[in-house]
Amino acid sequence: MEQMGSTMFVLIVAWSIVTVALILMWIYRSTLENREEDQIFLDAAQESMAREQRAIVARIEKLSKPITSLIVASSALLLVIAGIWLWQGFKNF
Repeated sequence: MEQMGSTMFVLIVAWSIVTVALILMWIYRSTLENREEDQIFLDAAQESMAREQRAIVARIEKLSKPITSLIVASSALLLVIAGIWLWQGFKNF
């Protein structure tokens, strides 16, 4: 039983770290999206503004895969934790 408690603790700590990383990445993506313009009407003299907007969009798109991976990892860890908790409950019932 001692081993199961330490396993649960490690899983909960891992889930917490993954979930905090996920929340921080969502916040970062949200700040990038706030700086992104929906429509920009530029002339040739404002090419630097267009490059900046393309760079922001590229960073937002680059974040989508790590965010998806963190969602999957957080969900999987949460399911494992719930499964172990239920298994312990049924075993002690």
